[in-house]
Amino acid sequence: MWRIIVPTDRFTLLPSNQPTADNIRDNILQNPGFGSHFTDHMAHVRWTLDTGWHAHEVRPYGPLTLDPAASVLHYGQEIFEGIKAYRHADGSVWTFRPEKNAERFRRSARRLALPELSDEDFIGSLKALLAQDHAWVPTPASDSDECSLYLRPFMIASEAFLGVRPAHEVDYYVIASPAAAYFKGGIDPVSIWLSTHYNRAAPGGTGFAKCGGNYAASLAAQKEASANGCSQVAFLDAAEGKWIEELGGMNLFFVFKDGRVVTPRLTDTILEGVTRNSVLTLAKDEGLTPKERAISIDEWREGAASGEITEVFACGTAAVITPVGELVTDNERITLTAGGNNEIAKRIRTKLLDLQYGRSEDKYGWLTRLV
Repeated sequence: MWRIIVPTDRFTLLPSNQPTADNIRDNILQNPGFGSHFTDHMAHVRWTLDTGWHAHEVRPYGPLTLDPAASVLHYGQEIFEGIKAYRHADGSVWTFRPEKNAERFRRSARRLALPELSDEDFIGSLKALLAQDHAWVPTPASDSDECSLYLRPFMIASEAFLGVRPAHEVDYYVIASPAAAYFKGGIDPVSIWLSTHYNRAAPGGTGFAKCGGNYAASLAAQKEASANGCSQVAFLDAAEGKWIEELGGMNLFFVFKDGRVVTPRLTDTILEGVTRNSVLTLAKDEGLTPKERAISIDEWREGAASGEITEVFACGTAAVITPVGELVTDNERITLTAGGNNEIAKRIRTKLLDLQYGRSEDKYGWLTRLV
């Protein structure tokens, strides 16, 4: 392979000698699904205890070589992020609040005893990868088309060592996958299963970190959800089993008839979502009253029955904003008696998407150009 230096950053390019043919890539972009196809390259940076971060490169996408004794395989020392790249009408490619993802990535790294990556390297890795694979960013066919390029930065402990201590060798990667809407029903309300047998996180644990163990721990509950015809699973707190925390992969919001938009306040058992943070700002701009406070399962049940709660919606990078139609438990279905049109969720969702796709002014300074 021949090498060139990617302009404006320190990532060396090792171009693929077998890139996907244009017609095959174009066919994939017509119906990408979610997380099923991957671009031709990936970004990589290595860390060692003696050298720190080094060997920045963009290289062909392909299998990783790991020693069977690699720490990540035995002690789960790994973290990841989720972020999207959006094609604007003029052909340019942008991403949304990457500095917030970089900040959360460092918080996760601290909790998992991994080295922290700078904004320069985190955002630089996105730019370096997109400089090579920008043709993989889908072009929306209309304002209702939510296609994008999903970016997955992740860090793994790669040192070959059997011992319970932080690894001395670590690898950081970014892979990319063209994506359509996360839920096939789009803005249609989804049913959520309430887990009463499993907890996602406990105080003092890793709930606030974006690490694979949290998601692995939610899979048994997700299987229960699927078996009961639900798209996602909601978790209660581990201490009292009464306070709403979040879904398996999204934060929750409750809309009250007086204009309050309430989300469970952050604790060390809840992941601080970038979309969640953005919704709090957008809700205020819409003349609503955003609140962060504890909300119980009893308040959800009683508010739904009385009409005090008019909407419930979930949010996250992958799904954006999705209305919740009902909460299903072992012995009941909690359905809203008021509202039903999800007006607030739709308004905020449209405002967020218009900003991300460059259809409205970025007055918050949330967009970063990648290409």
